[in-house]
Amino acid sequence: MPFSSRIYFRRMGFSVVAALLGTIFALPLVWFLFAPFNARAELGLAIPEPFTFANFATVFQNTFAMQALFNSLVQAFGGVVLVGAAATLAAYALSRSPIPGKGAVTYVLLLFSSVVSGSAAMVPIFLIVSAAGLIDTHLAVILVFAGGLLPTAMFILRDFIDAIPRSYEESAMVAGASPLQAFFDVALPVIRPGIVVVVVWAFVNIWGSFLIPFILLRSDSLMPASVAIYSFYSEAGTPIVTLLAAYSLIYSLPVIALYLFVNWKFGFRFFGGIKS
Repeated sequence: MPFSSRIYFRRMGFSVVAALLGTIFALPLVWFLFAPFNARAELGLAIPEPFTFANFATVFQNTFAMQALFNSLVQAFGGVVLVGAAATLAAYALSRSPIPGKGAVTYVLLLFSSVVSGSAAMVPIFLIVSAAGLIDTHLAVILVFAGGLLPTAMFILRDFIDAIPRSYEESAMVAGASPLQAFFDVALPVIRPGIVVVVVWAFVNIWGSFLIPFILLRSDSLMPASVAIYSFYSEAGTPIVTLLAAYSLIYSLPVIALYLFVNWKFGFRFFGGIKS
């Protein structure tokens, strides 16, 4: 067989396999888009007949589930603000200050945050939060999320800050700016894309987390949507598929909206780049 023919068939085989895999992964997403508008719990991928919004009406009448969406926004917003601010200041300090072993400190924090997962650390976390009197509060959830995400956020932002030549800030200080002014007026605008990366990453992690709020919260009025979604299961543990699909679609909208906003504002793409 000629060499060109082998290349052609190899590419054809790769394309067929890639199409099959793409179809396998796409089918659940297609069902996810159709199921909320279906009056019956079916596995078909056709357009639902009759096309109905009754599932959404039922979901909106569930005050517990609707309150949970607001709680998720409160916890995600609080965690994102705390992680973004603390990680920016800490990463700038680690990058610019002459601290011996600062690189090792960053890597040790990152290592421990990766090795000691949320599940393994939940007992000491619960004891600390209980001793502080913060059980069943949004603040406890926000602080725990921030503490877990902070090392990785610092690591991400430090790479952005290290890429800024020190001469930028030195020139500003020669012109009469204070170190604080040099940070806010020179460094901060340059590392803004990195802060946005951390914000999106932290929001997605907090928005989809189940274990931490489930352990630290007691009141139904404080539960986030990641916990409230289980209210669409029967007492026997069987999902009410139509309502679960409708609520899942609503639950995914803030993350999609955040991605679209960031994509419009900063030019993100799925491969993680930013347009210059």
